[in-house]
Amino acid sequence: MRLDLPGQAPAHLTYCTNIHPGESWPEVRAAIERNLPEVKRRASPDAPMGVGLRLSAAAAATLAEEAESLAWLRDFLGRHGLYVFTINGFPYGRFHGARVKEEVYQPDWRQPERLAYTNRLAGLLAALMPADQPDLTGSVSTVPGGFRTLAGAPGAVAEVGDALLRHTAQLIALRERTGRTIALALEPEPMCLLETIEEAALFFEEHLLSRAAIARLAALAGLSAPAAEAAVRRHLGLCFDVCHAAVEFEDPAASLARLRRSGIGVGKLQLSSALRIPRVDAAAVARLRPFDEGVYLHQVVERRADGRIIRYLDLADAFAAFEGDAAGGPREWRVHFHVPVFHDDLGVFATTQPFLREILALQRREAISPHLEVETYTWDVLPPRTPAGRGDQGDRARTGLGAGAAWGVIAALGDLRPAASDQRNAMRRPH
Repeated sequence: MRLDLPGQAPAHLTYCTNIHPGESWPEVRAAIERNLPEVKRRASPDAPMGVGLRLSAAAAATLAEEAESLAWLRDFLGRHGLYVFTINGFPYGRFHGARVKEEVYQPDWRQPERLAYTNRLAGLLAALMPADQPDLTGSVSTVPGGFRTLAGAPGAVAEVGDALLRHTAQLIALRERTGRTIALALEPEPMCLLETIEEAALFFEEHLLSRAAIARLAALAGLSAPAAEAAVRRHLGLCFDVCHAAVEFEDPAASLARLRRSGIGVGKLQLSSALRIPRVDAAAVARLRPFDEGVYLHQVVERRADGRIIRYLDLADAFAAFEGDAAGGPREWRVHFHVPVFHDDLGVFATTQPFLREILALQRREAISPHLEVETYTWDVLPPRTPAGRGDQGDRARTGLGAGAAWGVIAALGDLRPAASDQRNAMRRPH
């Protein structure tokens, strides 16, 4: 859906198809055939609908190597009034139905497989973007360098930076060849190399925008230093995941102001919500235990009454710390567990939806990003009694419609104005 924001360039709103399981191209094809036309029918029947595509490395390889598969996807999108403007390139491998946890960060940006995968995604995105929207830019979100342990490995951070500059050189060449501008959006996440907005900004300043970095890109791409710096700012930015930022207790306005001061763009604004436990006690911990499931990593960030921040890799670590310090005073937990954005509470817990509302208000005023994507991929691991959990969501097709519902509610939450042809459809919630 294209959104017309007063006094701003159009923005595009979608949901991420990582909610639909599928790793091989045949699985991805089946998932999008089953879900996307029905989501569009209910959410945007009379106007084109944007798609946030998730492709694993295996699916991307098939599309790149089999011309008939890519042609089928282009035809499918065109026939159904769909267009791809963003790709989720964070999970390289399997993302549903098996243990993911910290493996989701592999391969990291030091490894050639990550660079090759992301180069391939950028090429596919350029090929899939609609011919009737020549000015539409694309974005690919990616891991924030890698897992936190990278920070202590000698030379690792510099290696990550150099790989990103090499990818930027590929994006420059792709733009010259196709006319399409693609931005890579690094997605800060708890317990990663780039965890907070401040860490991400410093990484850009020290490893992507320094004199040495600009000289390196200029040599790679055959550009002058000013042109190389302009290319970094055009092709590299952040994916601001609202769930992740809320878990980190970021200040919405201050974090975005920090990026503006450094001239770092937000290639994608990922609209998402997390669990919030305002007061942690034994009863709250007991109610939270069913969320400690075996597929995804659920980092916990704790804020004490004195403002101290303590981080735990997963819920089990937070539980163990609480049991050893139950009398340690008031504390709040925020948990990296993506929950439906249309709930401000889940009965027994709050969510970080108020943070999301603040971000959407800022989007209206400041045009944070041209790309807005709803991401809620954990519906099938929510405890059964949770609203929209396994006992409430029905079959997989209903999950797809739930994504469309989230999209409509986002528009309502943010008071965003759809393009004229989309207006009566944007607030229509699937049922």
